Amino acid sequence: MNIGVSHLADVWVTLGPVMSIINSNHKRIVTAFLLTVMFSLPLQGQEVTVDQLFDQLQNAPADQADKIEDKIIEIWSRSGSPSMDLLLERGRKALDDDDSLAAIEHLTALIDHAPDFAEAYNMRATAYFDAGYFGPAMADLRRVLALNPRHFGAMTGVAVILESSDEPQKALKVYRQVQKLLPHDKDIADAIARLQDVAL
Repeated sequence: MNIGVSHLADVWVTLGPVMSIINSNHKRIVTAFLLTVMFSLPLQGQEVTVDQLFDQLQNAPADQADKIEDKIIEIWSRSGSPSMDLLLERGRKALDDDDSLAAIEHLTALIDHAPDFAEAYNMRATAYFDAGYFGPAMADLRRVLALNPRHFGAMTGVAVILESSDEPQKALKVYRQVQKLLPHDKDIADAIARLQDVAL
């Protein structure tokens, strides 16, 4: 169970009248205990940064890598606006329902309102790709990478389009860049192995 600092402060206020009738030694013991707990909590509750997560990916066990990648994507998916987050969620749901055109509409509306939100372009690129619009998909992926150069999802999308466009050497180069970010990703390793001979 996680106890927030604000909750401890509330408890401290509630205990105030009671503490006044307890002898001073007891008060010092309780105060020391509460301060110890309060100062230890922020370390556990701090928000991990994307940089820290990428560092963790380099040394994480293979079975933990997916969870770290998911956390990075979760952070990237925060627009800072509930209404923008709702449009992103609608776009994702449309993709899950195999309705690429509806997804494109939702995500285009999102981009109109948040033109610097990289994840909106990434999701619209996926929708364009699913709809067979490879040119617009690639344009959106390039926009993602201009805004977020470490976006491994967008990089993978570029590699997939290059491979499907019969450009294995270029695809292999991009997959190798992704592997530097995701050293334990089996799909990326398989793609590199598949293309190494073809790209010679």
